[in-house]
Amino acid sequence: MSLLNTEYQDDPNEGLEKSMSLVAAALADPSRVSILCALMDGRAWTATELSAVAGIAASTTSGHLTRLLNNGLVMCLTQGRHRYYSLAGHHIAGLLENLMGVSMQARTTPVTRTPQHLRYARTCYDHLAGELAVKIYEFMQHEKWISADGTALTASGKDQLQRLGVVLNPHTRRKPCCPCLDWSERRCHLGGDAGAALMALLLQKAWISRTPGYREVSVTTSGKVAMSRLFGLALG
Repeated sequence: MSLLNTEYQDDPNEGLEKSMSLVAAALADPSRVSILCALMDGRAWTATELSAVAGIAASTTSGHLTRLLNNGLVMCLTQGRHRYYSLAGHHIAGLLENLMGVSMQARTTPVTRTPQHLRYARTCYDHLAGELAVKIYEFMQHEKWISADGTALTASGKDQLQRLGVVLNPHTRRKPCCPCLDWSERRCHLGGDAGAALMALLLQKAWISRTPGYREVSVTTSGKVAMSRLFGLALG
């Protein structure tokens, strides 16, 4: 064996590059992308439900889900006779959100094509996204609830969120706080454990409501009052 071939076989990047290409290939199908986008609402769906969303036959959906499972993009939970599929984690949701942002970039003057109801408020896996989420994030920046780079809550920010009733996880294995680029607004909203905890509070207080089967989120009447009071947002 030549020295050149030996160096190639010992190249630590070779396995990584192959794994990346397999993940990219798993994403390179409109039906699988439709399935993944449906799972971006953070909930678990059956294969039958996903086939309806993607507009494909159940047998075809099974093959797509197997491909996604094998590449670590989704996971499967069995309960009784039913199998439920969800994204493999918030890191996959982040990957998809970034891909959405890249795919929406225009080559000329940016003009968003995102439907208005999704642009205003939607779920980004387990946290809030859209224009509403961006405005809340900007408020937190202005009030110095988060660090300048957005990677941590300040002491004041932790205190203020806890006063609101947000339950933060002091032992979280994910990022406690991070800026998440919003693919429709092209600005950041709150991600990480803090983003998920805030979303949980908004739902618990019934300040927002989810549209069953979709990523769309609506602000309730009491939510408009609360967000005006807490975040200085003028919601019509």
